[in-house]
Amino acid sequence: MSTTIHLVYPSGPAISCPDAIGRNVAERLGRRHRVIHHEWDALGLVRPGPDAILLGHPHPAPWTLFRMSSRLPGWKRIVVMCPYASGSVGQVAFLDGAVRRADRYLAITGPYWARRVAAGPFSHWSSKIEPMDLAVSRRDFPRVKGAFERPGRRRFLYIGNTSAPKNTGYLSAIARAMPEAEVAWAGTGRSVEGVRPLGQLDFAKPAAREVVAGFDFLLTVGSSDANPATVLEAMAWGLVPICTPQSGYEDEPGIVNVPLGDVAAAVRVLRDVQLAPAERLEALRAAGDEQLGSRFTWDRFNAQVEVAVESRESRKRIPLSWKRRARLAMASTGDPHSALRPANALGLLRSNLARWSARSGRMKDPS
Repeated sequence: MSTTIHLVYPSGPAISCPDAIGRNVAERLGRRHRVIHHEWDALGLVRPGPDAILLGHPHPAPWTLFRMSSRLPGWKRIVVMCPYASGSVGQVAFLDGAVRRADRYLAITGPYWARRVAAGPFSHWSSKIEPMDLAVSRRDFPRVKGAFERPGRRRFLYIGNTSAPKNTGYLSAIARAMPEAEVAWAGTGRSVEGVRPLGQLDFAKPAAREVVAGFDFLLTVGSSDANPATVLEAMAWGLVPICTPQSGYEDEPGIVNVPLGDVAAAVRVLRDVQLAPAERLEALRAAGDEQLGSRFTWDRFNAQVEVAVESRESRKRIPLSWKRRARLAMASTGDPHSALRPANALGLLRSNLARWSARSGRMKDPS
C-alpha cells in the first residue's frame, strides 16, 4: 500500500521561499509517494487514512488544518517543518502542542539558533528538533553582480518586510549613522527612516535583477530571524551578505557579521568592507559559491525531509506542566501574528473564502 503524505505548506509560483520550499518538497516526495497538498492557512482538518503522514507548517491559528489534524489518532507519522528562532518566545510558542505531538520537528534555522536550543525556552523540544539549512536554486537566482564598485562607492541593499523580527529600526539607526553610504530597501511595510525605498521587486524578472546588480552588499539585521533566504539569494546573485548572528548565520564562510544592538560597532564593520580591497570581497564571494554548491542545495534539503518522513523512529509525546503550557500560550497571544488579533483573523477568513470561491467557480465551469 502506497504512503499518502498530506503536505501543509505554501507552494505558489514565486521563486522565493516559502513557495520554493513547498514546491521542491512536493516534487521530491512525489517521486515515491502520493502527495496531497494543503495550504498552510487552510481551515478545518483532514482525517488520516491507512499509511498516512502529516508533514508541514502549523499556522498560528489553532483551528487551521495542521494543528487540528495533528490532534487526531491514526497518523503513521507527524513531521513539523517550519522556521525556528527563539529570540522572541511568542514568535514560535504557538508550535508547542504540534511539536510535542510530532515524531520530528524539521526546524528550518541557522546554526546560531540551532546551537542554542538546549539552553533556550524550548529546550523540551530538543529530542525532536532536527535543524535544516535552507536552499537556493542557482537557476532561479543566477549571478548578476559583476565587479564590485571601487572603495567608498559601494552600496547596501536590504530585502524584506518590516515585521518585528526583521528589526528595521536598527537598520534605520545604522543607515543614519553612516550618511556617506547608500542603504536601500526592496520590500513592503512601513517606511524605514534613512533607507531609500525601492518598492516590492519581482526577482524573477530581469529588470529587478538589474537593480540588484547595482548593489555590492545585502544587509539584514534581524533580532529573531531563523535564517532568511535573502542571505542565500544575495550570495547566489554575487553580493556579499552582511547580517547579525541573530539572523541565523554566525561565523559562516562568505558571510560578514555585524553585532546586534551596537550601532557604532556595526558601522565600523560596514565601513571596513566599504573600503576593503576588491580581492577581499572576491574571496568572500568565492567562499559563498562553495557553500551554495555543497551545502545550501535543494537536493540536500529534500533528502533530509525524505529521511524524516520515511523513518520508522518514533518519539513519545513530550509531557509539559500546565503552568508552562499556559506561559507559552500567553506568550503566543502577544506575537504580532497571533490569530487573536482581529486583522489576522480577518485575513485568514478572507484567504479561505477566496480559495473556496475559486474552487466553486471551477466546478461550475466544466471547460
